[in-house]
Amino acid sequence: MKPDTFAESKRIFSVLNLKNNVIPENVKKIHLIAVCGTAMGALAAMLKDMGYQVSGSDLKVYPPMSEFLARKNIHINDGFNGENITGDTDLVVVGNAVRKDNPEVTITGERKLAFCSMPQAINHFIAKDKKLLVVTGTHGKTTTSSLLAWILFHAGLDPSYVIGGMLKNFNSNYRLGNGEYIIIEGDEYDTAFFDKGPKFLHYPPFAAVLTGIEFDHADIFKDISGIREAFKAFIKKIPPSSLVLAHDTDSNIRQISSNSRHPFVYYGKNPLSDWYLGHVGLNGSRTEFHLYKDRKIFGKFQTPLMGEHNLLNALPVIAICHHIGIDYHAISSGLESFKGIKRRQEIRGIKNGVTVMDDFAHHPTAVRETIRAVKPFYSHGRVIAVFEPRTNTSMRNVFQDIYPLSFDGADLICVRKPPLLEKIPENERFSSEQLVQKLKNQGKSAWYFDDTEPIIQFLVKTVKSGDLILIMSNGGFDNIHQRLLDAL
Repeated sequence: MKPDTFAESKRIFSVLNLKNNVIPENVKKIHLIAVCGTAMGALAAMLKDMGYQVSGSDLKVYPPMSEFLARKNIHINDGFNGENITGDTDLVVVGNAVRKDNPEVTITGERKLAFCSMPQAINHFIAKDKKLLVVTGTHGKTTTSSLLAWILFHAGLDPSYVIGGMLKNFNSNYRLGNGEYIIIEGDEYDTAFFDKGPKFLHYPPFAAVLTGIEFDHADIFKDISGIREAFKAFIKKIPPSSLVLAHDTDSNIRQISSNSRHPFVYYGKNPLSDWYLGHVGLNGSRTEFHLYKDRKIFGKFQTPLMGEHNLLNALPVIAICHHIGIDYHAISSGLESFKGIKRRQEIRGIKNGVTVMDDFAHHPTAVRETIRAVKPFYSHGRVIAVFEPRTNTSMRNVFQDIYPLSFDGADLICVRKPPLLEKIPENERFSSEQLVQKLKNQGKSAWYFDDTEPIIQFLVKTVKSGDLILIMSNGGFDNIHQRLLDAL
């Protein structure tokens, strides 16, 4: 992390009064600042389901989370204002996007109200009596967590979960179960303005997954060494009896595990690993694969998930399920019946033989692997990649020379100008124009666009029956998916 991050955490606690960072007994009314984030929205809904009075606020309240919370009868204030925190509020949950000068933070400090972060609230209200299955890593957290939650449910274990994506099997990103397990997507991003440590440090796992470590979150991490330090801290907090599954080919994981006293169980493609991927083939719209454990065949599986990266996401899930006693047949049928996650290779519609797919990919590795994954399933047409760099990292030039290597599998590439570029210092800004020029220099058919509407107009004139339009962004991308389907 940046050198002064933890020192800054201690200093700015004074804004709220450190001793008020304790969740009191007999809480009835809870207010969440920045409630429309995926995890904060899930927390709000869970607290409501548990019988608490819940309110929230956010800047520019927007669907789908605003609609999701409205269906739960949770009142949301559009914009931040001290008056949003009523006199009967017992606890304020502060989202990690909230700044210390937020007016609702100010009123919380002035009234000396009890406050906490989102992970603190999850631990106190939801996870305290359960065994935590925590999935961490730069890539694949949401898919791995979701698959694990579904198979446990399918096997009758009635799990709880808090995940950063909407599971299609449940049409929800959270669940309150009566079983002993809770699945948590463990995020390395900071916890709150008063706690700059990663969120996953709050969750002591019964079992943990490390899917891989790459540089990301350039707004809070200076370089890859800072991210490694965060994961080192996570490993140190893991109880000695816990299961830890780690991707076998990741050099950063190997580096942080080399001095760890905790034994790691490795999974991946290496035949010397504890769990490894064998034969992979296509069977219509499904992927078949063989899985080996300790160099012996463990089973043959089918899944609707596309791509080798998703098979590698499935491996630690199968290993955890086996570890906690779920039998092979329940694991296999759960894997086959998994419907996926919204915004992960999600087909939004098919018009005139043209498929429009939505995916959350934004990191160069995720972009490359997503294109590689869908390509075999759409070999009868072209894969048209439409990319919007929108994250705090992708809008910076840290990956300027890496992104051109991520689009090799695409037949045609459309790149939008980052929509929020003014947030980034001028000397750090990513250039979509430079990316497109480098792609053209590599012989690729690539096009640059200042805005979304010209992309739609271009695609309507360009696409043919059989083409796949793969739209990649971590944001709403100006509702390009539906607008494009309407135009087609």
